[in-house]
Amino acid sequence: MGNGTEEDYNFVFKVVLIGESGVGKTNLLSRFTRNEFNHDSRTTIGVEFSTRTVMLGTAAVKAQIWDTAGLERYRAITSAYYRGAVGALLVFDLTKHQTYAVVERWLKELYDHAEATIVVMLVGNKSDLSQAREVPTDEARMFAENNGLLFLETSALDSTNVELAFETVLKEIFAKVSKQRQNSTRTNAITLGSAQAGQEPNPGQKKACCISL
Repeated sequence: MGNGTEEDYNFVFKVVLIGESGVGKTNLLSRFTRNEFNHDSRTTIGVEFSTRTVMLGTAAVKAQIWDTAGLERYRAITSAYYRGAVGALLVFDLTKHQTYAVVERWLKELYDHAEATIVVMLVGNKSDLSQAREVPTDEARMFAENNGLLFLETSALDSTNVELAFETVLKEIFAKVSKQRQNSTRTNAITLGSAQAGQEPNPGQKKACCISL
């Protein structure tokens, strides 16, 4: 997966980062979009997003990654944050079990506001701090499997799996969109070709048009 030009793209995918404050969401965002890591852990306030255009096969996909930027501390995330999102990274700090213990609550909030078809990955961040681990890999993986989530452990500090996490989510979204487009085309063709040759459609019969994805 390589970079494309920011202006030239075929799709825009909105992906949101959710999870407790301090788990490393902002650094995952900056590592993926700018290859930067900020050791200053002070929380920024206000929703922000960054973009990166990547190639998936022959398609250029503009990933629009949204960060809660501290609002989760005040339970102030609104439905507008989730609106239009087709992917989500639910992040916890694998060195702080309490950030993992509330993952289920975050998942419920996500599904309350986002589309049911949203692609979700559970991300255990800070894998570089293996000596301080409080959440076993197998436990988190089992939770993800039981809830139909993708799962990876990452380190925004040393870049481990950061690229892979976003890439996997984007590929899964792209596969869903491609399948929807194929199904829509097939439905359209069947509808338009249903009338026999030389036979006019019934009066008032509508032709298939403008099938939304």
